[in-house]
Amino acid sequence: MRTPLTNQRILIFGATGGIGGAVAREAAARGARLHLVARSEAPLAALGAALGQSHGTADVTDPAAVDAAVAAAVAALGGLDAVVLCVGSILLKPVHRSTDEDWRSVMSVNLDAAFFVLRAAAKVLMREGGSVVLVSTAAAHAGVPNHEAIVAAKSGLEGLVRASAATYASRGLRVNAVAPGLVDTPLAAPLLRNPAGRAASEKMHALGRLGDPDDVAHAITFLLESSWTTGQVLTVDGGLSGVKG
Repeated sequence: MRTPLTNQRILIFGATGGIGGAVAREAAARGARLHLVARSEAPLAALGAALGQSHGTADVTDPAAVDAAVAAAVAALGGLDAVVLCVGSILLKPVHRSTDEDWRSVMSVNLDAAFFVLRAAAKVLMREGGSVVLVSTAAAHAGVPNHEAIVAAKSGLEGLVRASAATYASRGLRVNAVAPGLVDTPLAAPLLRNPAGRAASEKMHALGRLGDPDDVAHAITFLLESSWTTGQVLTVDGGLSGVKG
């Protein structure tokens, strides 16, 4: 069975990012009602106005701010059916060059935030059921050099998905994630400015190109609609983690 996006009440964290923005635009076009959250007010207000959706700022590494954002979404939408977390970071350093601050920052943005968002969402969605979708990385499924910290954080996120899916299945709350390859977003821009670096990144993917934000957004909306899918990590990576080009 499908749970159509039409009239779903969806909270999107990281709504002004490349993937979060693509999810917001697709969901709004398909009739969902959204509450958009990001750290910076100006781009968030512009997106909210363009899509005709409510919005509010929050830092997902602050558990109190996450709780407040979920409460604001419930108030704005009259309830909640789904929560999507599209916030993350990229750190490309071997472990011997990674500082304590690097480690703490990666864990805070990629794993702590996932825990805070899932905890706040579960308190609301476990009452009547719903869906949570998080974002991992395909690098967690393959040995990729210089990804130690981010892979540690995202592997923890994937464990969180599976355990919480088991915990809340009887309450109708589904928990899933997507694991993209390298996607052409503002977050990845520093890695792609150099033509040689872009070409090398493209070659790592069996399909010969980087991901587009819409590629990942389609996967996320599939998980929001697929009412018989839980505890899964859907890899959307152009073949990076499992196919040799």
